[in-house]
Amino acid sequence: MNLVQTCNFSGPQYLIISENVPPLVYYSHLPIVIMSLLIGFYVFFKNKEKLANQIILITTLAFSAWVLLDSIFWASNRSDVIMFVWAIQVLIEPLVHASSLYLLYVLLYKRDLPFLSKILIFVLYLPLIIFVPTNYILSSFDVGSCLSQEAQYSYYSYVIEIIYTLWLVGIGIKRYLTENDKQTRKENIYLTIGMVILLIGFSWGAITGSFTEDWNLAQFGLFGMPIFMAFLGYSIVKFKLFNLKLIGSNVLVLSLWILVGSLLAIQDIDVSHAVTAFTLIISIIFGLILIQSVRNEVAQREHNEILASDLTKANTRLLELDKQKSEFVSFATHQLRAPLTAMKGYSSLILEGEYGNVTDETRQAIGRIFDSSNTLTNIVNDYLNISRIDLGSMKYSFDMLDLKKLVENVIGELKPNIEKKELKITFSTQPSSPDTRFMVHIDQDKMKQVIANLIDNSVKYTPKGSIDVVLSKNTKERNILLSIKDTGVGIAPEVMPKLFSKFTRAESANKQNIYGTGLGLYIAKQIVIAHKGKLWAESLGDGKGSTFFLELDMEV
Repeated sequence: MNLVQTCNFSGPQYLIISENVPPLVYYSHLPIVIMSLLIGFYVFFKNKEKLANQIILITTLAFSAWVLLDSIFWASNRSDVIMFVWAIQVLIEPLVHASSLYLLYVLLYKRDLPFLSKILIFVLYLPLIIFVPTNYILSSFDVGSCLSQEAQYSYYSYVIEIIYTLWLVGIGIKRYLTENDKQTRKENIYLTIGMVILLIGFSWGAITGSFTEDWNLAQFGLFGMPIFMAFLGYSIVKFKLFNLKLIGSNVLVLSLWILVGSLLAIQDIDVSHAVTAFTLIISIIFGLILIQSVRNEVAQREHNEILASDLTKANTRLLELDKQKSEFVSFATHQLRAPLTAMKGYSSLILEGEYGNVTDETRQAIGRIFDSSNTLTNIVNDYLNISRIDLGSMKYSFDMLDLKKLVENVIGELKPNIEKKELKITFSTQPSSPDTRFMVHIDQDKMKQVIANLIDNSVKYTPKGSIDVVLSKNTKERNILLSIKDTGVGIAPEVMPKLFSKFTRAESANKQNIYGTGLGLYIAKQIVIAHKGKLWAESLGDGKGSTFFLELDMEV
């Protein structure tokens, strides 16, 4: 190797490098830094709020700063620059170890490092911060005479690096032993191994150089980062770490490129063979892993395509069956209406005496027939409306009407039921002027059904008390609001979110009226939606009454 000067002494060996034939370090530094920063920033900007993403950025920044300072260290021939760079590197090396320890804990445990552990890391690191500005780490260095004077605490950084590394290994082992999921255990193994290789390789430079005085061999420690990136890339691909599958594949390939490219800088045939063998082993291992991963991905994709095709067919069939069901329900309920109407009509005529006098017992029996047929008619009508809604065949005939008159008519029709239960009902408008009109564009029969359902619900589920119906208009918002407030059984909080769904009834409602279908409010909601309005309910809970609100656009 063509070197201008080689400084040999009992301490570290410094090379003043020729510009013509740069050593291995100049071929490896730049790509390693680029790769480290690439994945560090990419992971960070993918999710800035995630703690693991923040730590991996700090780790890659610290490592890259150390590598760049190492380039200056090797290229400089000024003692003051070497002393300054040395001091900064002494601070950065343990920082990389500490951040790697922190990162592994967060990745394995999915939570922040305990506060006491952070304090311990800082306490171990604190002496370096104190001693580096003094002459206790490296007292002097003279390039001209190749003389260096290392101080008594110069090896302290190696000690805490070893402590951090052993601590990291302990975290990985403990997590492996306590984790039950096999897939997660595999992920933890790869992350721990990759992190250990990074730290051992990173510490290799300083420790090997200090004890063997061979700083060329020490430079191979820089390849701890691409090896770690390879493990990290595999974890990203295999376990979807950071949700960065594409960048993980790129990292794996780039790591192999760096290892292969470094061979161009090695002139020693033995060292070249060693690096080649190592690169081949890494390529085989991760190549096989990637091939298997791709095979699994292709197999999974083909399986998903088959499932998607089967699911499409099943959905199509289900839609057909659902349509057939709705058509059958519509047909069946339509056919039931005629005999039910006849039953109601004739039983009503008998009760009214049109067919002569009947005994009290007969009248009571006919009354039960009339009530049952009336209940069954309501159920049939509900199912008929449901089938029409499902089939999209519900017909609407919109006209301009005064909602006030419609509400008054509904209350008048329900008056007998209200008086029978001895309930008090009030109806008021805002503004209260009798000349005020509440014009809306609605289907009269459908909206009458909605209002009747809401008021009838209040009657059915209010054992005693009152019902207050208020109709108001908001000229500014251009809408009309109908509110129906009762003192009945109320609505439980857990029932409220599904109140307007099919077949939903509160337990308290079942106790008051066992003949309800749980379809009335769903039908009412769908009719209101067809009118581009809103329908909702409010209640303080069971036994505290409820209020239903109907909002429609106001027409001038």
